[in-house]
Amino acid sequence: MAEPNLQEIHDFLFDIALKAGDMITSANPGTVDTKKNSSDLVTETDKAVEDMVSSSLKSKFPDYSFLGEETSTSGRLTPAPTFIVDPIDGTTNFVHAHPYISISLAFAHQLRPLVGIVYNPFTQHLYHAIHGKGAYLTAPSVPTSHPPRPGSGTENTEAVVSAYTMTKLPMKMPAPPLTGLKQALVAMEWGNERSGNNWETKTETFASLAGDESTGGAMVHSLRSLGSAALNCCAVARGDLDAYWEGGCWAWDVAAGWVIVEEAGGRVVGGNDGELEPAVDSRRYLVVRASEGRKGQEEMIREFWGAVKGKLEYEY
Repeated sequence: MAEPNLQEIHDFLFDIALKAGDMITSANPGTVDTKKNSSDLVTETDKAVEDMVSSSLKSKFPDYSFLGEETSTSGRLTPAPTFIVDPIDGTTNFVHAHPYISISLAFAHQLRPLVGIVYNPFTQHLYHAIHGKGAYLTAPSVPTSHPPRPGSGTENTEAVVSAYTMTKLPMKMPAPPLTGLKQALVAMEWGNERSGNNWETKTETFASLAGDESTGGAMVHSLRSLGSAALNCCAVARGDLDAYWEGGCWAWDVAAGWVIVEEAGGRVVGGNDGELEPAVDSRRYLVVRASEGRKGQEEMIREFWGAVKGKLEYEY
């Protein structure tokens, strides 16, 4: 088998993301089913988008494997050239018409993610990266303007059609130094396991990070639970979030964001202390933004691990 052409793969995934975005924005969530429990949702649109992506990729790249959220039976990644797909990352947001959702498309080889595309069709923000070539955000250029006041007579004027610009990530260069958890904005997700060891580890870690220093807490600036692992990774890549800690998600949730974060100068390590080289399908992650000087990044990782109460343990 010939060596994968990463640029060709990137460009094809870019186009697929736009097509999927049109499907998502024009859809009504329709029938909503549950998988594991009432917080683990899937819609007809999830399935339709994954079917479109799968058939398109198999037609163009018939020799490559496919790992998709709605069709995978194991969630495990193999060393074979593989497309890793989450058709709607943030299905709960989609069901509730909250526009923080994305399609996440990645390509991995030898267990390493090499191409990542994450697209939020509601904001038209498309994040993309190829290993060794940097990470970028392609998004509308928003003109400086104000909405027309009702009754002003300008309500029906022709809308401005915005051009798109491509910006290299992170948004601020050089990236501001990381100065520790006390000055950090951190993303975390609740997941769909609401009891047992992992739930206790999460809730106790939430309290540890948010709590007052007088009680042993890190007292971070704040915590965010936004509902899309892929977009959380992209926010870290942008520099909007300082860190993102996750347990319970899958390779299709993080693979594309992983490439984008690393190409933007960030780090992906494991969610538990000492896990410096996690597998893409390890299901527990700590993502830290770029920082001027590697020391601040490493110190943030160590400090964050120290705030984790318990140990994340996930099965397939």
